[in-house]
Amino acid sequence: MVHDKHWSEGVARQAVKLSGQVSYEDAAEILQETGQIRISKSSVWRLTRSWGKALKEQEAREEPRPARVEQAERMSASLDGALVFILGEGWKEFKVGTISEVVEELFLNPHTLEEEPQARAKRTSYVAALGGPEAIGELLWHEAERRGWQTAFDREVVADAAAWIWNLVADYFYDSLQVIDWFHAVEHLSHAAESAYPEALSTRQRWLTQHKTILFQGEAEQIGQQLRQLAETADPPTRETLEQESGYFEKHKHRMQYLEWRNDGWLIGSGTVESAAKRYKQRFTAAGMRWKREGLERLIPIRSAVLSGSFSSRWRSAYYAPRN
Repeated sequence: MVHDKHWSEGVARQAVKLSGQVSYEDAAEILQETGQIRISKSSVWRLTRSWGKALKEQEAREEPRPARVEQAERMSASLDGALVFILGEGWKEFKVGTISEVVEELFLNPHTLEEEPQARAKRTSYVAALGGPEAIGELLWHEAERRGWQTAFDREVVADAAAWIWNLVADYFYDSLQVIDWFHAVEHLSHAAESAYPEALSTRQRWLTQHKTILFQGEAEQIGQQLRQLAETADPPTRETLEQESGYFEKHKHRMQYLEWRNDGWLIGSGTVESAAKRYKQRFTAAGMRWKREGLERLIPIRSAVLSGSFSSRWRSAYYAPRN
């Protein structure tokens, strides 16, 4: 790696780290106001391009050695997608993955007013990739191995029903508990209720309340069968919708044992990765932001390292790597 002759290692590190949090212009302003460092936004941009490439290359060269952390009892992985605008291509999906430890903590139940144990994600790390599923699959598995995934006593994957996600799970996380995100399942249930009872609001609400309970109790197959029965007497457009929703619940019934898994101390929602997607979008999709593909691909590993709290170690690995 040929180091930038214009800036010290300290200035380059701070500029690149800030670029993973805020715009290049804001990064230059922060350096000026807090460190009295006069640097233009174009210099921040050039440093980010150069060192983003270095971090990406270092990441690709690294062997997935487990980090020196205490063995986790339970771990959770999750995947999702979000959109970013690429010049010359339009809106494209970038894919996000998270690896977390799962712990149980006491929360106040608002209904019983008693403290009850509930699963929570802890020490989450983040990866992202612009492109097809293969790239995020490799990145997430690499991060899982680094986090000691295979030494954890129990493991789960929580996500929505996107086919690309479960194809990756079959390739990389096939021996883990598989969970369809509870809130996405409820959205499908709500859609089915709206289709079945478009005019009868009170009937729709009663049906939805009743079937949310059935769904939480792990009876997704029963819901699928009921929707198929409703479809038999429906008009053609409604029939098609109800049959689709029926298929959704029947296909994923083995991933919808919510009551059992909640009681066993597992996460049943993919809020961790949905929050992650929003945090990436905060940097990538602010008003007026448009990216060249190459530039965004170099910024993504910086953003991931910042969010994961691993920027300093990633920087050292890249900065002190042997020069080509």
